[in-house]
Amino acid sequence: MQTRKLAIAAAIGLMGVSAQQALAADNTYFDNFNALASSVPAGSLPESAPFQLSSGNFSQKVIATRNNQLASGQANSGNWDMMTANETGADAGRYLFNPFETGSAGVQRTDLVTGITRTIVQPGTQNFVSGDAARWTPWGSYLTAEESWGSNSQKGRLFEVTNPLADTSSADFVHRNVLPRVSHEGLAFDASNSLYFIDEVNGGSIYKYVSAAPGAASGDAFFNAGQTFVAKVNGGGNTSATGAVQWEAITSATGTPLAGTADAMRNMGGAMFSMDGRAAADMVGGTNYQRPEDLEIQTLANGDQVLYIATTTTHEVYSLNLATNEMKLFVGRDTFNSVTGVAVGSEFTSPDNIAIDANGNIYIVEDQPGGKADIWFAQDADRDGVAESVSRWASMSTEGAEPTGLYFDKFNPNVAYVHVQHPNSGNDSLIQITAVPEPESYAMFLAGLGLLGMMARRRNRV
Repeated sequence: MQTRKLAIAAAIGLMGVSAQQALAADNTYFDNFNALASSVPAGSLPESAPFQLSSGNFSQKVIATRNNQLASGQANSGNWDMMTANETGADAGRYLFNPFETGSAGVQRTDLVTGITRTIVQPGTQNFVSGDAARWTPWGSYLTAEESWGSNSQKGRLFEVTNPLADTSSADFVHRNVLPRVSHEGLAFDASNSLYFIDEVNGGSIYKYVSAAPGAASGDAFFNAGQTFVAKVNGGGNTSATGAVQWEAITSATGTPLAGTADAMRNMGGAMFSMDGRAAADMVGGTNYQRPEDLEIQTLANGDQVLYIATTTTHEVYSLNLATNEMKLFVGRDTFNSVTGVAVGSEFTSPDNIAIDANGNIYIVEDQPGGKADIWFAQDADRDGVAESVSRWASMSTEGAEPTGLYFDKFNPNVAYVHVQHPNSGNDSLIQITAVPEPESYAMFLAGLGLLGMMARRRNRV
């Protein structure tokens, strides 16, 4: 596949168009692979190379481990979860950030230039627990949140690291109380800077926060006031629905409760009141999904944005077109497996994380113990929000672990990162996966350049 693409680029180059221009719509080699027929057996691969990859042109290496962090004196409670990079601003793309999904959670930062990983929010700061979400903000800070909410809970909070690049081991860690409390995982900003989030529980809903200052240059202004909505599909009061989406307000424009959701306010002590997002969604008939987890947004060629939502319990991924407000089933167990040509069935289990590569391809990461934990590539050639097939792109063997936080580098389209979380060994790790072109691709590309040189010399002689 990639050889053909480079050959086309070389041919176009002969007509006066650069190979770089020819490949502008084909920016990564990650979608050039041979789908794996089955999961790798548990424990069959070393933790230093825990993935069976679907191409000989993919490579993997460990760039951080919990054991090394502890040995270097860094407080590190483990369970490394979702990740993101500093996607804007100074040194954009240099650092990766992730929280610890433990009872004493914190945040760490990995410097991809020096290779040094430091804990910047110490475990247990502000009684932070079950850190899960990871998202870079439009104004240049880092968001994370607690995957912990229930009866009499004091958790379910959204936090902002307002100085994520500072040389500090005690970063400014600010609770943003305007967001209703839920069991957080996925966070995603759309083009208008509306913030989408979920309630990660069976019966959880999908939410949107619209700031009163969407173009704010700081979290203080962005989270000072705003309105939260819950998604109602086909009128709401239903479960796992597809169809027309209506966004029902559960707060006022400043974040205070409405008449119909006043009973969802909870006294958190210390004169702090917060809205129970789960209770408020039920009060207005928000559509329920079964453990919605990660969120990602993709911008289509026509400018529409699509929100992808993984639901672990029902083994599904949904797509919501934010322009047309239509919810579709993107991937489920009836989606074809590209290897067998029939429905993927139970081979596709517990989708958790979603990632998007430089070509706009969607990847789905399973939340399963090692030996069954796979990463799937979803083929949606016409970008209609319904995948034609899925292909097993990678499979992890580490016992007791799950892969999580898959993140494609925004500045190097042939590099991705993924965590190996809560292995039996206790040694969480950060893995870098790299794709390179096939050797024959280089040869054809160089041949194309050679032909260009010949033509240039002949023109000069004439």
